Amino acid sequence: MADTLTRRAPVLTTRRPRIAWRFGILALIVVVAAVGVLTWDVPGAPGSRAFWIAVNLRVVSVATIALVACCQAVATVLFHTATANRILTPSIMGFDALYVVMQTALVFFFGSAALSATDGLLKVAVQSILMVGFATLLYGWLFAGRRGNLHIMLLVGVVLGVGFGSLSTVMQRLLTPSDFDILSARLFGNLSNSDAEYLPWAALVVAAVLALVWRRRHRLDVLALGREASVNLGLAYRREVIGMLVLVAVLISVSTTMVGPMTFFGFIVATLAYQLAGSSQHRIVLPFAVLLGMATLLGGYFVLRHIFYAAGMLSIIIEFVGGVFFLVYLLRKGSL
Repeated sequence: MADTLTRRAPVLTTRRPRIAWRFGILALIVVVAAVGVLTWDVPGAPGSRAFWIAVNLRVVSVATIALVACCQAVATVLFHTATANRILTPSIMGFDALYVVMQTALVFFFGSAALSATDGLLKVAVQSILMVGFATLLYGWLFAGRRGNLHIMLLVGVVLGVGFGSLSTVMQRLLTPSDFDILSARLFGNLSNSDAEYLPWAALVVAAVLALVWRRRHRLDVLALGREASVNLGLAYRREVIGMLVLVAVLISVSTTMVGPMTFFGFIVATLAYQLAGSSQHRIVLPFAVLLGMATLLGGYFVLRHIFYAAGMLSIIIEFVGGVFFLVYLLRKGSL
């Protein structure tokens, strides 16, 4: 036994420096990418009025990317912990489909002009409240009862998502070509869709959620052990799961209402974070996931905008790569 502990000691002592190095490299990539997005090819001499005007405009894009990365990364990790499954994503509960059906219904009943006419903080707040309210009612109804079951809740979420998608498809087929084109532009995740007016309020909501999650990180470690272990250790399992899922709904609603649906981005970031962190503790996994999300979005945005001049393609490429990555991961794992 003593020899075994002796052999394992170097592994434990060398793991922390490795994690610190990986974390530092990711942080450096994020800083370099952010500085590149802000200052690369800016018109005007450095320090001039034109230079700072252009930089201030780009700050909105960088802040939006940071918020979306935080929302998607943290929400996916929390969802994996609550469901005890690292293949499922929050989009399986129908959040993206609900956003699509709300946007489609707005165009269907009031025309494409209603999209721009209703843009503003009130519309974003209403969309977020509807999405969070939908999730809260679903969780409370299906999971808080005596026969509450997580798998039944997930199955109902999938069915509702398919139903919302079918309803959206029916309404979209009845739209005029011009209305359909305008709606399609809104339904693709696009970092340029965000408005500076939303950022302070979105940042306040996200900061409050992240603070609450970080405060409960040790409970998340217990929750990840499973239902039986959590109950045996004195954790209120149902309350914790419902609470985490509501927080997931808040984060996904903020991200979706700001830039549109992003189905596989959180899955990529969370899966890579588990590998790089080398630990199941949330105090390590969550920061890695956030930094990976920021590095991916900022790096991709910089390359596509300043090298290929196709910044609007970022979300499409991420979703394509994410879909392929999801299929490969699923085939290697062999089951859900």
